[in-house]
Amino acid sequence: MQPIDVGDLQLDDQHDTRQTALFHAIREKIVQDLWSKGSRLPSTRKLAVELSVSRNTVIYAYDQLVTEGYIESKQGSGFYVSVEQPEHFLSLSQSSNVQSSQDLSTEVDTPSGARVTPSDINRGFAPGVPDLDAFPFAKWQRLLQRHATRQNIAGNQDVQGSLALREALSGYLASSRSVRCHADRIMITAGAQQAISIGLMATLAMGDQILVEEPGYRQVHKIIDLLKLELDGVSVREKVGLDIEKVLSSNAKALYITPSNQYPMGTTLNTEQRLKLIDWANKNQSWIIEDDYDSEFQFAHRPYTSMQGLAGKLGFDDRIIYVGSLSKVMFNGLRLGYLVVPENLVARCLEIKEALTGDTAAHTQEALADFVQEGDLLRHIRKMRRSYKLKHEAMIEAIQSEFHGDLEVISQAAGLHVTVKWSNGISEQEWSRRAELENIIVRPLDFYEYGSSDFRDWHGAVLGFGNIRLADIKPKIKQIARLFYQ
Repeated sequence: MQPIDVGDLQLDDQHDTRQTALFHAIREKIVQDLWSKGSRLPSTRKLAVELSVSRNTVIYAYDQLVTEGYIESKQGSGFYVSVEQPEHFLSLSQSSNVQSSQDLSTEVDTPSGARVTPSDINRGFAPGVPDLDAFPFAKWQRLLQRHATRQNIAGNQDVQGSLALREALSGYLASSRSVRCHADRIMITAGAQQAISIGLMATLAMGDQILVEEPGYRQVHKIIDLLKLELDGVSVREKVGLDIEKVLSSNAKALYITPSNQYPMGTTLNTEQRLKLIDWANKNQSWIIEDDYDSEFQFAHRPYTSMQGLAGKLGFDDRIIYVGSLSKVMFNGLRLGYLVVPENLVARCLEIKEALTGDTAAHTQEALADFVQEGDLLRHIRKMRRSYKLKHEAMIEAIQSEFHGDLEVISQAAGLHVTVKWSNGISEQEWSRRAELENIIVRPLDFYEYGSSDFRDWHGAVLGFGNIRLADIKPKIKQIARLFYQ
């Protein structure tokens, strides 16, 4: 295959760093099929000389391109354009070449800033997306390469997941969240959503009633509908939290809950409330599915002990299913989560996982085990906790400045989002629509409601700040404030 001539490769000054500019420049060449699949890229040293940049700049860009699947590294040979490209960019490049006259006419009438590309789903106040620029991808790539040639993990693997990763997570969860478990009770899954699905399938039958926070995590609504369970919403009120009394008076078979930072209302359960729910589950022989969402990022107070950990102290953890994910801590594309279940549920959960998907990507698990064991995960969490705290403070300050008291922040100082409410003026749906036209995501609160939002006499929205630069927060808030008042 003919080697690539970098030719007119240009670094766009609009990007924050030269590393990021080079990454985007090369990716654009690949996406537009200007650099052929399988072609060899210049060496890092040669490209650095041709572009008059440091070699570290090129190494960073190449590492990021490898991580995202645009190029691949062949030991002792160099870097090559991947034959199989990320699917959404393939469809983008194909659709850009074949457009109907209707598409073209629509494009003429649409401002360039309003065109939505696949990457836009992670920008502009998108909830649930961490700071992707801050993740140590170069380190992560080295860990992946460390295990890439291990033949003993290239075949079929244990459906429960890598023992090394389960042992690493057992230690991490015990120290950070007081979760009481050993590796044999942990199952590695393809994200938290699969973990929740397996937990519900292992414990409930069609028609069983499950209590769910309202408003709450939309993906859980989908799982419940798919499994034909009976959903009973438990209201979560602003700055008050879950209606504990409704739960205590219910005979439901299960309760799904996000006690550390309720999504999207941003409330938390204190220790007394957690103990009441544990007692309810024990007395009624009901299940609690604890999704420990955003537990790592509390800014106003120390995190409370997990419900699973509290129950373990009392000897009642056989009614708790603990769900976790590393998507918000590391990056969404990792798609690895975990499930901690009582010993008597392990076999049933493994049967379900084997039927659904079988084992999980082995090399990624082994790299993640090293990332946890060698302290990189903890270092990253500590760094991001400081960063997100600054971003949260900037969000609060900018909202107060630009909305003059018309918008109230009702969520606690935690996590990667703020939830706001207002009573007069624009509807949440219209604000979201206007923002979308300017490539910004303002998530209306009714997105998280299973039933109707007619009972609310106020409007609400969720604004994510994880993946927005600190310096961009104020101008972006100013931009959506203009849309709010126009």
